[in-house]
Amino acid sequence: MRAFWICCFLIVALGSAAATVPVTGRVIKLLPFFLDQQGRDSTTPSLFDRDAYQVYLRQHPKEISAIRFDVQWKARKAADEKLKIRVEVRGISRDGSPVIKTFESPVVAGVFSRWTKFSLDGDGYHQFGSVVAWRATLWNEDQLIGAQQSFLW
Repeated sequence: MRAFWICCFLIVALGSAAATVPVTGRVIKLLPFFLDQQGRDSTTPSLFDRDAYQVYLRQHPKEISAIRFDVQWKARKAADEKLKIRVEVRGISRDGSPVIKTFESPVVAGVFSRWTKFSLDGDGYHQFGSVVAWRATLWNEDQLIGAQQSFLW
């Protein structure tokens, strides 16, 4: 009988300790992709073809209709979490002035890493100009728990 109560105590103690663990997470990577007039980042599912098509789109900017930022992130699930992904992009507009665009989206943590996508398309893309630097951050309410940024940030 004593072993039963010891096991119950250990289970409750471990469960309450796990509930007090702070939310941890990280931004694994951010991939910027140009999209063509049909909204595609590649013409085939091959990663090699995707990279080759991205080079083609860079060489032919009139065929670009948007830019998409794919963010891979991971966070440990915790009670009462209010996670959000924020992507900040710095660029140079067509007239040479600096511009900043911020995207934000609430997210839910899970066991595996997740992807969140943000797009800058239409007139917003054409007015923004060229991307110079970017930063992706993972937030739990007002606490920064993960970040990834480009070299020029």
